[in-house]
Amino acid sequence: MTMAITTKDISELRARTGAGIGDCKKALEEAHGDMDAAAELLRKKGIAKAEKRAGRDAMQGIIFMETGTGFGGMVELNCETDFVAKTDGFQNLGKELLAFALTAPQGTHALGADGPLLASAHNGKPVGERIKEVGGVIGEAISAKRLAHFRPQGGVVGRYLHHNQQVGVIVELTGAAGDPAIALANEIALHIASADPIVVKASDMPAEILERERRIAEEQVAAEGKPENIRAKIVDGKLKKFAAERSLLDQPFVKDETKTIAELLKGVPGATVVRFARFKIGEAA
Repeated sequence: MTMAITTKDISELRARTGAGIGDCKKALEEAHGDMDAAAELLRKKGIAKAEKRAGRDAMQGIIFMETGTGFGGMVELNCETDFVAKTDGFQNLGKELLAFALTAPQGTHALGADGPLLASAHNGKPVGERIKEVGGVIGEAISAKRLAHFRPQGGVVGRYLHHNQQVGVIVELTGAAGDPAIALANEIALHIASADPIVVKASDMPAEILERERRIAEEQVAAEGKPENIRAKIVDGKLKKFAAERSLLDQPFVKDETKTIAELLKGVPGATVVRFARFKIGEAA
């Protein structure tokens, strides 16, 4: 049975890949409507631009954030319209969830529709129930997609929150403290918001992402008609380039591309990036 391809599907794939309408429609038809498979098809054919993280659930919402001496928390709260995001009920719920995030286990957590953290009590009521309660009062679907909580020992948390609160970043540095370390962490957070790295260093790149990129590179090299005896070397080079482009420490600093983030860190002796969280409204968790 062939899945009907809608204009919404085509628009979403265009936003994700930068490919043309016709190419997106054809890829979706070949992939039987599977968005991820269609995006991979376009990249294999060399039609898609560098992949953007995107999901099928583009929504409105706000990133709530709080940082202080040695801690940082961030929550993504979604709704259906930008009007609701500005209401007192939505704003107050975001502040409640941010307070909850600062008591949650450290790390970055995707909450989903029924994640275990949503069953946790906060102010005497499960978090998930509280979200549904506010949504019922407002009359609109509300969801908390993800949260992050960092609390380094002997380090700092930097932050960046875009003026529209649609993009937020917190980043954890250890090995340094005080104003210079905080200023550095804030600069790196701004960079992460713009450059969208996947991992801190290339060796952290998940195996499933590298395998996907290898499949894409192999088909591209084959389509280009490269000699069999050099294809493996070309593919390895493409993988190395991809890892460098999407690894924070290897990326050129957005405010001064003559130095990498690894080189920027040398300005504060001992400073090391441990982890980061980057939330953008409308992207998949």
